[in-house]
Amino acid sequence: MSEALTLPAETRERAGKGASRALRREGRVPAVIYGGGEDPAPIHVEAKELNRQLGTGHFMNSIVMIEVGGKSVRTLPKDVAFHPVNDQPLHVDFFRLSKDSKIEVSIPVVFINEEASPGLKKGGVLNVVRHDLELVCESDKIPDEIHIDVTGLEVGDSIHISNVELPEGSVSAITDRDFTIATIVAPSALKSQDGATDDEADEAAEVSAAEEEAGEEDTGE
Repeated sequence: MSEALTLPAETRERAGKGASRALRREGRVPAVIYGGGEDPAPIHVEAKELNRQLGTGHFMNSIVMIEVGGKSVRTLPKDVAFHPVNDQPLHVDFFRLSKDSKIEVSIPVVFINEEASPGLKKGGVLNVVRHDLELVCESDKIPDEIHIDVTGLEVGDSIHISNVELPEGSVSAITDRDFTIATIVAPSALKSQDGATDDEADEAAEVSAAEEEAGEEDTGE
């Protein structure tokens, strides 16, 4: 997984919408640290630094060490609320992590070795059903992404969660079914050809049936 991020913060003395708006005018973003069997801790962080870390692309899957009041709190970002117009962060929820805790996270999927898939080499298309996997991970073993190898897969083959080797310390959060992650499907051109072939087969079947019926009428005379 990515190295832990460090985010300086200050304790938030006042709550409420008015206090939050005042913080935002000062270039700060209200936030809260919760969980871990402790009371929620309202804080605020610098908007510029938060935006920089959001821009890394892996902020939501990274351990974030919140430095507040001379202490360092180990957390995982759980939710970021954004302004509907300017897309600036308005509020952040951080989940407090204990050393041996487990957490449910959404991890992006990356498909590898596509050049080694006969189905894709023939023109098949990788139809991705799930771009992310919901996993339960040990807090110190959260992966950045899950690699899925498509080597040897043909058109019509599917990849299910049971086919994926998850990293140590991670299990699927969905346990009641063997869900599909992706399939290799025929391109539209192949489908059209297949459709034409089916039409020809149907036409031939109709001709054969008509000839057989005519033969029976001749025999009857």
